[in-house]
Amino acid sequence: MAQRPTPAVKKWIAPVFVLTVALASGSSLMAQRNVFVPLPDDKENAPQLGSDAQLRTGTSSGLDTDTRLENLLADHQFLLVQAQLGQLAPKPAQIYRGILANRDNDAKKSIELLEPVVDEVSASGDVTLEKLVRKALAEDYMREGDWTAATKAYQALATRFDGKMSRDELDEIDMPLAMLPLAVNNPTMTLDPCDPFEIQASRNLLGLLDIPVFVDAHAHSWLLDPTAPFNLISRSLAKEAGLKISDDTATIHSLTGQQMHVHTTVIPRFTVSGQLAFHDMTAFVFDDADYFFPQSKYQVQGVLGYAALQALGSLTVTDNDTIFVRPRTQISPPAADDKQGGVRFFLDGDLVILALGKSGSTDPGAAERMYVVDAAGQQTYLTSRYYAEHSNEFGGQSLQLFALRGQASIPPVPAYTAETVPLMVGNVTTAIHYISVLTQPFGSAARDDVYGVLGVDALEQLGSYTFDYRTMQFQIRPH
Repeated sequence: MAQRPTPAVKKWIAPVFVLTVALASGSSLMAQRNVFVPLPDDKENAPQLGSDAQLRTGTSSGLDTDTRLENLLADHQFLLVQAQLGQLAPKPAQIYRGILANRDNDAKKSIELLEPVVDEVSASGDVTLEKLVRKALAEDYMREGDWTAATKAYQALATRFDGKMSRDELDEIDMPLAMLPLAVNNPTMTLDPCDPFEIQASRNLLGLLDIPVFVDAHAHSWLLDPTAPFNLISRSLAKEAGLKISDDTATIHSLTGQQMHVHTTVIPRFTVSGQLAFHDMTAFVFDDADYFFPQSKYQVQGVLGYAALQALGSLTVTDNDTIFVRPRTQISPPAADDKQGGVRFFLDGDLVILALGKSGSTDPGAAERMYVVDAAGQQTYLTSRYYAEHSNEFGGQSLQLFALRGQASIPPVPAYTAETVPLMVGNVTTAIHYISVLTQPFGSAARDDVYGVLGVDALEQLGSYTFDYRTMQFQIRPH
């Protein structure tokens, strides 16, 4: 298998899917979590969200309702939050419905619900909730291709929380905050209706999927990345296609872990595999040398990001690297979809999140668990959270140290090896093999709060997997 880039390098060049759960109760969730969202010291005396906004009902977990819901959102427990909306007064319920609509990829509904309350939330003094609302709105505008509104929203987010954001939060807004101002005068992208088609993808020298595209009739291969917030193109390709490159530039750091300078351009006509045509596609231009991998000698030509990929509608990736596409807008009446075995998935920033059944359980009503699926990493592992539920399965085994590649600042932790791990996706059960199981946490909430990370070596054990952005359904087919 080809050498993968380090986590810092591959963050924006390949899908990172998070598979999440709805636990049986909020108190059981909080008992397992080590991280709680900090709230202002004077929150009890801060202005409230109108006469109906008092949420402090108290729970057996010892947390008031607003703190509990904010923690559930931080832990990706969207189904559990959804189930509790009926207990809230109208205004708080509107706020959380707007945030959930953002996670459900319904940007229009999210904007409709959150725009009227953002100033009220800001005045309430609830820093955590305000950050959730402003970040959701910024993502909504970007998904809608409203570059001006998205620029203002990200600038407001950065200004309001200057000095109050974690390193991970700053990395997440690094690209949109710097790059969106370059595109404020760009036209809105449109696309032509297209019937279903298939793409023969190829594995590049990094072991990731490239798909054939045409940039104004020039044939190229671009990386497929549903989680990249923007489409990217190399300077050499942009010049070859005769595209106009902006004079203005932006400096970013989170794409490769190194400083990069990017410009913007508009591609008049862009087609995927000569089938689905986009018009006036915004793409950001990088210098070729900034996106080159010396060890594998792989030069990134371009990246097809979320904005374009969600327009593809439904993508099924098979074990022979064939991709079946059912576009969101079709010429002929769409065929009936087979949703057997599917589960809902959600978007949270650059993460795709869905509910899986409890590993090793044959009970359909068993509590679900959350996993990260990293389709650009070779390291599949299960965390100490998984080990806590399955420790009796490793008696007599020898421990080995497990280290994250490219993360020298995170010390190795002891781990066992699980020969077979069953996974339930809706009513379909499959198995992955020879997986490291960590016995101790890394000390990072982003890694320790999930039950595992499924990398390329796990995905390659599937017959196919499907992300349908039209229905927000995820499906798999075992070999």
